[in-house]
Amino acid sequence: MCKTTDLSIIILNYNGQYWLERALRSIEKNYLPFTIYRVSVTVVDNASTDHSVDFLKTIDWVRLIEADHNGGYAYGNNLALRENTSKYVLLLNNDTEFTKYTSNLDLLVEYMDKHPQTGIITPRVELANGHIDKACHRGEPKPWIALSYLTGLEKNFPKSRFFGRYHQGFKNMDKPHTVDSCSGAVMFIRTSAIKKTGLLDERFFMYGEDLDWCKRFRESGYQIIYHPGASVIHHKYKSGIENDNQDAQKKAKSWFYNSMLLFYEKHYSSTYPQILNSLIRWLITAKCKYVR
Repeated sequence: MCKTTDLSIIILNYNGQYWLERALRSIEKNYLPFTIYRVSVTVVDNASTDHSVDFLKTIDWVRLIEADHNGGYAYGNNLALRENTSKYVLLLNNDTEFTKYTSNLDLLVEYMDKHPQTGIITPRVELANGHIDKACHRGEPKPWIALSYLTGLEKNFPKSRFFGRYHQGFKNMDKPHTVDSCSGAVMFIRTSAIKKTGLLDERFFMYGEDLDWCKRFRESGYQIIYHPGASVIHHKYKSGIENDNQDAQKKAKSWFYNSMLLFYEKHYSSTYPQILNSLIRWLITAKCKYVR
């Protein structure tokens, strides 16, 4: 059981020793010396086969939880969330990085303290090139929004309020505001809201669990906030869709589309007409088969 802290940082790792070392060094150098809060760091290793665990056992300020198998994103994070006693939790991917001048997580703590209706808050998540990681700023993928995204209409009209509602490019990205969902790569959460909403849905192995969780938080009466006052770098796709290993890439794409289908079946199939359900299922399944 973790000692009582204000913020518990939880990092999930699977065969990502290089990026994990980089992430932990950035936290140690660019956040821990400057925060005014009590912070703990936990790494959940999802049965890695590289030297990640050996490396983690050499760091005395990091708590290690070793999973007995790779059960996916939700499974691994839930292992730590079940034991969490902190007021707030920050879920991080192992391919994230803090910078000294922008990773002001204390600002997010202060915002949460002042806004009890906020259940989840995301900083501005940036790619290595400085552009925003659009996954941190999303609308709920209802059928029309999902179709606009899947068919490329949003890509052609990113600032349109009609076609661009998935990544909501029409909003002012320089000011805090509500969104429907953020990215599980960097997700700052109120622990008391987790107790009300429930843990991550472990049926989602990889992708989609963040969308599902944010929807459930909103249904529990909480807001999801995008706050650009702090930022974290995300070296995206190092273990997913754009992994250099072609087999890993195909597997990740398959998980992506299967998660989209699971999300639709869980939240929408009972409320929309059968003809629309069939169209959505066909479109997602066709895209999934295409990458195999």
